[in-house]
Amino acid sequence: MENFKAGFVAIVGRPNTGKSTLVNALVGTKIVITSHHPNTTRNPIRGIINREKYQMIVVDTPGMHKPKTALGTRLNSMVNENMQSNDAVLLCLPADEEIGAGDEYIAKQIKGNQKVFLVVTKVDKISKSDLAVRLMAVNEFALRLNLQDAEIIPVSAKNLDQTELLLELLSVHLPESPALYPTDINTDQAQELMFADLIREAAIEELYEELPHSVMVTIEEMGERDDGKIFDISATLHVERDSQKGIIIGPQGSKLKAIGSLARKSIENLVGMQVFLQIHVKVSKEWQKDPKLLAKLGFTDALSD
Repeated sequence: MENFKAGFVAIVGRPNTGKSTLVNALVGTKIVITSHHPNTTRNPIRGIINREKYQMIVVDTPGMHKPKTALGTRLNSMVNENMQSNDAVLLCLPADEEIGAGDEYIAKQIKGNQKVFLVVTKVDKISKSDLAVRLMAVNEFALRLNLQDAEIIPVSAKNLDQTELLLELLSVHLPESPALYPTDINTDQAQELMFADLIREAAIEELYEELPHSVMVTIEEMGERDDGKIFDISATLHVERDSQKGIIIGPQGSKLKAIGSLARKSIENLVGMQVFLQIHVKVSKEWQKDPKLLAKLGFTDALSD
C-alpha cells in the first residue's frame, strides 16, 4: 500500500512504571502480564498494532534496575539492545512518583536518532493541579538531559486517556514500509511463553510477599484434545530453595491449587476453550545466578553475558 508505514517503538522505564499496562492499552488486549509488583516482565514482548495506514510494533521491556544477579544483568542488556534498534523510544515516568536517578540513567542510555517520547503514566492517580506540577518537572528533566526535542504526553492506560493520541503521534515517526507482521495477529510471542507468563503472574499474585522474584515457569507439554474442546498443559514451577517449595505448595496443597485455578482462568480466556493444567514444583538451585540454568529456562543469551 502506498504511503504505508511500519516500525518499532521501545517502551522503557524503571520497574513498575506502567510499561506493561500501557502496552496492553495500546494493543487493545492483554498480551503482557501485569502486576503492581516490580520486575514482573522478564522478556521483551512485542505488541502488534494494526491500523489502516500503519503497523506499529511496541516492545515492552523489563524494568531497568541495578542488577544483583545474572538474570538482572541479562534483563538490563535486553533493554539496552531494544533502545538502540527501534524507530522511537518511549520512556515511562509515573505521575505519582518523583523523577529519580534511575530515570536519568535510562534517559542517558538513549542514543541514536530515534524520536523520544516522555510519557507520564498513571495520571489517574493524581489531581490535575499535581499533574501540572509533574509536567513542569518532566520538562525540566528533558532540558537537563538534552532531550528538548522529546514529546511529553500524559496518559492513563487504565482509563485509556490519550492512548489513541499517543498512537497517532508515534505513527508519524514510523518509516515507510510494508507491514512487517501478518495483520491478523497482535503479538509475536510464542503461545508457550504466554502460558508460562500467565502461570507466573498467578504465582506472583498469590506469593509475592514470600517469594518476590524466585519463581520461573517452563512448559513441558501442551496440546489440544477432544477435537479442540480441551487444552492440556503440563508446567514446571521452578524455585531456588527447598524451603520455597513448601511455601508454593502450601498447607494441603492450597497455595498451588489457588495458583493453578487463577492461571487456568487466564489461559482459558486466551485460548477460548477448557484448560486442563498440571503444575509441578521443582527446586532449581540459585537459577537466577546460574547462566547455564538461565539459558535452559529460555534466556538464550545468558551464556554470553
